Amino acid sequence: MCGLAGEIRFNQQFADVQAVLKMNGTQSRRGPNGEGIFSLGNRCFGHRRLSIMDLSERGHQPFIDNECGMGIVFNGAIYNHHELRAELQQMGYRFISTGDTEVIIKAWHAWGQECLQRFYGMFAFALWERDSGLTFLVRDRLGIKPLYYTVNNDHLRFASTLPALLAAGDVDTSIDPIALHFYLSLHAVVPAPHTIVRGVRKLPPGTCMTVHPTGKCDMVEWWKLEFTRSDEDEKRSFDDWKAMVLDSLRTSVKRRLVADVPVGVLLSGGLDSSLITGLLAESGTPDLRTYSIGFESVGSEAGDEYHYSDLIANHYGTIHEKLHIPAASLLQTLPEAIDAMAEPMVSHDCVAFYLLSQAVSRHSRVVQSGQGADEVFGGYHWYPPLADIDDASLGVASYKEVFFDRSHKEMASLLEPGWLHEDVTGHFVEQHFARTGADSTIDRALRLDTTVMLVDDPVKRVDNMTMAFGLEARVPFLDHELVELAARIPARHKIAQGGKYVLKEAAREIIPAAVIDRPKGYFPVPALKYLRGEFLDYVRDSLNTNKTLSRGLFKRDAINRMMESPDSHITPLRGSKLWQIALLEAWLQARGI
Repeated sequence: MCGLAGEIRFNQQFADVQAVLKMNGTQSRRGPNGEGIFSLGNRCFGHRRLSIMDLSERGHQPFIDNECGMGIVFNGAIYNHHELRAELQQMGYRFISTGDTEVIIKAWHAWGQECLQRFYGMFAFALWERDSGLTFLVRDRLGIKPLYYTVNNDHLRFASTLPALLAAGDVDTSIDPIALHFYLSLHAVVPAPHTIVRGVRKLPPGTCMTVHPTGKCDMVEWWKLEFTRSDEDEKRSFDDWKAMVLDSLRTSVKRRLVADVPVGVLLSGGLDSSLITGLLAESGTPDLRTYSIGFESVGSEAGDEYHYSDLIANHYGTIHEKLHIPAASLLQTLPEAIDAMAEPMVSHDCVAFYLLSQAVSRHSRVVQSGQGADEVFGGYHWYPPLADIDDASLGVASYKEVFFDRSHKEMASLLEPGWLHEDVTGHFVEQHFARTGADSTIDRALRLDTTVMLVDDPVKRVDNMTMAFGLEARVPFLDHELVELAARIPARHKIAQGGKYVLKEAAREIIPAAVIDRPKGYFPVPALKYLRGEFLDYVRDSLNTNKTLSRGLFKRDAINRMMESPDSHITPLRGSKLWQIALLEAWLQARGI
């Protein structure tokens, strides 16, 4: 797990090494174990290393392979690199390192872009060919690892974070009105290729961009998720599906043990992280470490789920650490968490994961985490009502009603004139639902949530907050084989009994029933949902600066109404509309925009 950066010039000039050094420096927390730069003519590549596989200097990056005439900067983990290495050695390839980075180069040389289909893992990388002048930017199937870029007539630059590109300069930092509409509709999710900054784009998941020396950029979607079923799938019994899910998840958890350092678990006390803990214990993982976090309660809303995380930790005898954060510490840390965001993210989980990652990084360098199970296995409350809707337009309307933070009409009462045009978010959902590969409303919703909403909310959140402390988070529920298997399971087996039914029933073979049958919980940070006292003062301070007023995004009377009664302005998914706006402004100010 690392940070990568680079520049490719199209104007016959040498690449700007200083610009790449600035990007590298901005990403130093992603890679505290080493730094490297490689420059040749019009191309320069930078890397910050977090040592997880092959801890020796042989794993240093940029990695140059003179025999193959290629080089690479890589962020992520290829879990089946040992098997691929053995196959490539039989083909005559020689290796000088023991990690996964060199395997990518040899695999690309042997099989071309088809090698991507062979990789099991999470990855973003830039691979270049010495002789052809081509550079390839690649992102994994489900966007677990980020890759941002900016391009103009003179050059293309790329990095693992958006702020790294800003540090290099020469970026249009005006607000993208399309991204703003997404942000305010989808609880801060901005689907690729957009970002809130007009001049910065992000590579979509499952995509390979070929960058030519002339500046031509070709994109190919090398993987997509299909919700199609064979007759055999439709006829398969629930018990068979349950067994297949458990078998696939066992494999996924085992794959994510591939490392040259110990692997721990972020244990929230919910079904998903508890099941991962149980499977790791079942596999015989020695001295298994688990970590939980809690906050102060607000009113009747609890700020921790220690009861359930303690139950699992005691059941399996893990080395368990609990971190309790007083409200005062939470507020003090908030600016640091915002600074760690590659893009503005409103989820209360961000600061929780930031603080948890800080504590975990003192003991572990790799952890497994439970993100993705709700999207992949239908755990959210808005899925069951969609199962009975056949009409496509009604399906879109129903999804918007339960999922959108605010309607397009409400947006008009919030944004200043000039920032609101057409209903871009509504059109985006319509277009996504209209794609082939999913024939029912609920499957279309599951596909959208798994391939878009999941990528730019929980997955991005975990990457940003863990990497702020050089901690690698692995997500077993996003193993692509498990995700493809879940897509084939008829929706009725997923959404029954409150959601995630097939996963819950599979889990009964592994973890205590008290965790499976508990009420659904979330990572609670009540102080950021019910804004009070110093937290409300922080919001006021963020929204009353001269920068905020001169930016002219939001109508002042709309903001004042929200500040007068924050609890009256809550989204359908129980988020604070006021916090959403304050967070955006705080992030823009932190970035100097």
